Amino acid sequence: MVARPTGTTCLFLAFGLGSFIAFYLLFTAKRVDTGAGDNPQAEVSDDAGEMGFFSPHSWQPLSLGIGGAMAFTGIIFGWWLLYFSIPIVLIGIFGWVFEYYRGENQTQ
Repeated sequence: MVARPTGTTCLFLAFGLGSFIAFYLLFTAKRVDTGAGDNPQAEVSDDAGEMGFFSPHSWQPLSLGIGGAMAFTGIIFGWWLLYFSIPIVLIGIFGWVFEYYRGENQTQ
């Protein structure tokens, strides 16, 4: 029976990717304070105040999704479709990056 290195390589790579996730979770758990939801004796008023910043609605992910779908479809059916999908993807990326610099969500 001949041993093939593919399975061993996949196991090591899967372990490495799992280690990245574990390191990230342990690193962020040290930096985040415990909230009122972690304390069984906490009151509802203990959790009052600002919880953080949450982005408002955005149409840019729709543009990126349509452009990405067209790009992958272009790889399957013909590279000419990329000429139409790349501008849609770039418009979505540009809009998402500069979302807080213009329009109704503009920060002062």
